[in-house]
Amino acid sequence: MPLGLYLSVPFCKAKCSFCNFASGVGNDAAVERYVTQLVEEIDAARRDADRIGASLPHLVDTVYFGGGTPSLLQPEQLRAIFAALRRNFELLPHAEITLEAAPGQIDDALLGAALEEGINRISLGVQSFVDAEAQAVGRSHTGDECLQEFHRLHRAGVANVGADLIAGLPLQTMESWMQTLRMVGEAELEHLSVYLFEIDEDSRLGAEVLRGGERFHATRVASEDLASAMYERACKELPLLGFSQYEISNFAREGFRSAHNRKYWTRAPYFGFGLDAHSMLLRAEGDGALRFANAEELASYGMKTRTLPQTVEQDEAFEEAVFLGLRMLEGIEIAALEERFGAVRVKALRQNVRELVGTELMWEDAGRWGLTLRGRLVSNDVFGRILEPVAA
Repeated sequence: MPLGLYLSVPFCKAKCSFCNFASGVGNDAAVERYVTQLVEEIDAARRDADRIGASLPHLVDTVYFGGGTPSLLQPEQLRAIFAALRRNFELLPHAEITLEAAPGQIDDALLGAALEEGINRISLGVQSFVDAEAQAVGRSHTGDECLQEFHRLHRAGVANVGADLIAGLPLQTMESWMQTLRMVGEAELEHLSVYLFEIDEDSRLGAEVLRGGERFHATRVASEDLASAMYERACKELPLLGFSQYEISNFAREGFRSAHNRKYWTRAPYFGFGLDAHSMLLRAEGDGALRFANAEELASYGMKTRTLPQTVEQDEAFEEAVFLGLRMLEGIEIAALEERFGAVRVKALRQNVRELVGTELMWEDAGRWGLTLRGRLVSNDVFGRILEPVAA
């Protein structure tokens, strides 16, 4: 089974108030030092996998540069990373290679190097096409600049251009959300991700909301009900613009679904390099998989602070297969679940599934289980309820 690779580049020009990722602002020296460490980690990958008893495939069919803002790398730094990847892996000719970027923050030199190295998919962190909303959370672009950037990338030869949006940001109203969705129709994108704003202490905005403060426009964050209504509206409007929803947060035109993200949802092997990067590889001998992750703090990265590998036991693997599979709109095939994990485990879920179908949070059809639109809005609650017998 070909491998997926994730490369974390945790540097940005500025930290957005809603961001809860392990990223921050770094100077040129810090970025250069980090790239050197990243290359060293890639070169040590096969040795590290052997040491922990993991099987590391040689063939790679997806590569994902996430962050942070990886488009801020210098061309020579991007080339150095690709050289390390090609020393240690074989990138298949049809591989999907993604670069995350911020609108206006991918210059011509870096774009040229990216295309030369085989990057064929670029995802832009738009979040909102409404200028006041974008500026309220620290974004520096305007809606018109985003449209210009999409057209520029297409003209340069990028066949797959996508964007991220967030529902529930400060200042957002249903009217302004509809303005953002209308601009999606003008953007000629191939892929779109729609996320609900998460109120948690790991972002400055989320922490301010939790403490009842006023900084970062915390008092103007959209209510949970409004954010949910925005998500529902997107699920109804985006198909009219040619985007088919295929996962809780993801929409795509025909032929442009994310192959890399599908690896996470189907529990295929992937290896993450860089700050806070996570990995899951199959065991070299016997059944099961191994999970491990890198340090979350930049000061610790490169100091052999990767977590000890944890074996994913059958019960845990079964739970993952259920809740990750239900994230996809196609749902999960019941017979395949029984074949992989046994009929006894699947039987334990049936009563809860029937109850969830009765409350219109799930559907059952043609031997498959899936989430309804209403179920997708409360997916974490649904996952908890359906897996309750397994944990008992």
